[in-house]
Amino acid sequence: MSANTWRQPTGDSDLPSDSGQAAPSADGTPGAGATAAIDKRGRSARRFWSARRIPAALVALLSVAAIGLLLYDVVSVRAGRSAMRWRRRLAEELATRPLDDIWVIVGAAVAMALGLWLFLLAVTPGLRRLLPMRQPTGIPGAEEVRAGLDRRAAALVLRDRAMQVPGVQSARVAVGRRKVKARARAHFRDLEEVRADLDATLGEAVTSLGLARQPTLTVRVRRPKKG
Repeated sequence: MSANTWRQPTGDSDLPSDSGQAAPSADGTPGAGATAAIDKRGRSARRFWSARRIPAALVALLSVAAIGLLLYDVVSVRAGRSAMRWRRRLAEELATRPLDDIWVIVGAAVAMALGLWLFLLAVTPGLRRLLPMRQPTGIPGAEEVRAGLDRRAAALVLRDRAMQVPGVQSARVAVGRRKVKARARAHFRDLEEVRADLDATLGEAVTSLGLARQPTLTVRVRRPKKG
């Protein structure tokens, strides 16, 4: 989810002015685009992985409860008692209900959806709000430290830098993992001049964030609605 920050809402604008510019790279070269920082061992910066404690705890609790109940019923049957009513009913339904029955199809769809959800949780990093930052070089032990920047904090910093550009009345910045979108309203100065200054200012600001993957920068400047 992109982090949005804004100030002083205004009316609709006149004709928009769009511009797409890649943020400068770490060495100050403009137009580097979305490039991943590579450390001295040749590995790209990795995203942060979520611990996923809540889904893991829920799956563990449900599994323990179901397996414990089933084992208790099996032990009871081995001890000479009759099986629980729910297990006899379940065995009967599985043996007699046809595969094209609506409840069988619904149960299979739910089981497949849960399995797909658990699979996606297992293979995706999560923590989409954290952007990995570059690791410093030439410092002993720096390889063991990983830093991340919250996307909402990055958007707030960029919004504040955009508001410092002369002519900008209000600004809104959305920071994604690969793109930074800035929208501003200019109440004086030429729109192209404001857009050029925003390109330069925000491009420098994006580089100064120290992100491992430099996002591309898109700037739009509009006039506030008159009246």
